[in-house]
Amino acid sequence: MKISVTLSDLHDLNVDLLALAFSKSDLKKKAPKALAAAGISSSVLDDFKAGAGELMLLYPADGKLRAQRVALVGTGEGKTIDDWRKAAVEVASKAAALEVSSVAFDITGDRPGGKKGAGALAGAVAEGACFGNYRFERLKSGKLDKEPKKADAKKGMSSFTLRVEPALLGEAEKGAEAGRIVGEAQSMARDMINLPGNYLQAEDLSKIAVESGKKYGYAVTVLRKKEIEALKMGGLLAVNQGSTHPPTFTVMDYKPKGKARAVVALVGKGVTFDSGGISIKPSEGMGEMKSDMAGAAAVIGAVEAAARLALPVRVIGLVPSTDNMPDGSAQKPGDVITTYSGITVEVGNTDAEGRLILADALSYAKEKYSPDVLIDVATLTGACIVALGYRVAGIFSNSDTLAAEIGGAGELSGEKVWRLPLWDLYDEQIQSDVADLNNTGGRGAGTITAAKFLQKFTDGHKKWAHIDIAGPSFSSKGSLNIKGGTGFGVRLLVELMKQWK
Repeated sequence: MKISVTLSDLHDLNVDLLALAFSKSDLKKKAPKALAAAGISSSVLDDFKAGAGELMLLYPADGKLRAQRVALVGTGEGKTIDDWRKAAVEVASKAAALEVSSVAFDITGDRPGGKKGAGALAGAVAEGACFGNYRFERLKSGKLDKEPKKADAKKGMSSFTLRVEPALLGEAEKGAEAGRIVGEAQSMARDMINLPGNYLQAEDLSKIAVESGKKYGYAVTVLRKKEIEALKMGGLLAVNQGSTHPPTFTVMDYKPKGKARAVVALVGKGVTFDSGGISIKPSEGMGEMKSDMAGAAAVIGAVEAAARLALPVRVIGLVPSTDNMPDGSAQKPGDVITTYSGITVEVGNTDAEGRLILADALSYAKEKYSPDVLIDVATLTGACIVALGYRVAGIFSNSDTLAAEIGGAGELSGEKVWRLPLWDLYDEQIQSDVADLNNTGGRGAGTITAAKFLQKFTDGHKKWAHIDIAGPSFSSKGSLNIKGGTGFGVRLLVELMKQWK
């Protein structure tokens, strides 16, 4: 999708759909004039309240506008950039449903951040357009369609244009381009999450990272089973025991042209399908466990976006990957494994596998790269969904500064997070009688004990954070106005790294 910026008058925008955004406070003052220009009665405002993301589709009178349709879209109070992002998501979703190819979105007038925020606003709207336009249809044959689709129906929008004031053109163009890049990186992550296990195994995940590195100029190294065995990554190897597919450990390394302002290591959980292993999951909903590599997808997307945006930080992405299957040779509850760090772990539950592969990757990242910041992203616990629901990720950090930075990035990116405690009193729940640690701490405080387990493998790193994205990474019921993978974490991580300029 082409995203551009224009100064054209509203009457001259020759598009399939023209979106006019209004906040609740501006609705009565500005909407009637805009509607009159389109030859539309202001009586329609009786049914439009301008809530964030609320949309009303209208048709202009003949000869009034060149646009074929008009969408009134609400920005709520209009005070946050995320309200505008939500509006753009709804406009793009409606455009995709209508199978229209060209959309214009008016962002003139009052906006959050004033003139200084023009670039950020344009970026958020562009991200929202990419998000709303996304469709995963690569596995549909079309053989059963009752009516043939238009030739370009599956392509969605071909163009999305932002209308701005002349004084803001330069900043808006920069922001829109950055938003397009982040939006495309998030769409790539969503594609990975939506692919089923028979289409995406560890090797496939590595190939996607390699292709991205070649295209955007950063190094990618893929360690395969023999090399993983040589490194004695006991966590990753133990989870892989029941699989017919070999594991991979992918390392992406983006280096900026100048001196890096910081070195950040991002670790993403890459379990391509999680059956639970011997501690098998219930069959209902198990198919959604194809999304258990959403952390890996977010990391790959974030590294690609950092390279394309030429962020002045060095970004190392690490993805340990395998599926978790209940084969006869699979690890068993009660087994004791030795991780890359040398720490031994009693396997209390084979469905607590993500923390085992992350343990090896975290230790490797700290030892090999000594990063300034160490962050892991994972669909780690159902307990996090119980605590925070399906819209918010849980974060844990041993650094108040880093936790605050991630929280701020969450507000700006629209990918919200909430901090949970890492108190030492939870350590006793992951103690083992036969090994250094147990990989499960029981039902109580499950998301916290998982984070405490991971912390043991950071080797005392002073600026580490764990982000549990189990809730917002995948929408099975359309609760986020979408179904399937969301790519949650890409925008969050990119916004976080932008702060380190």
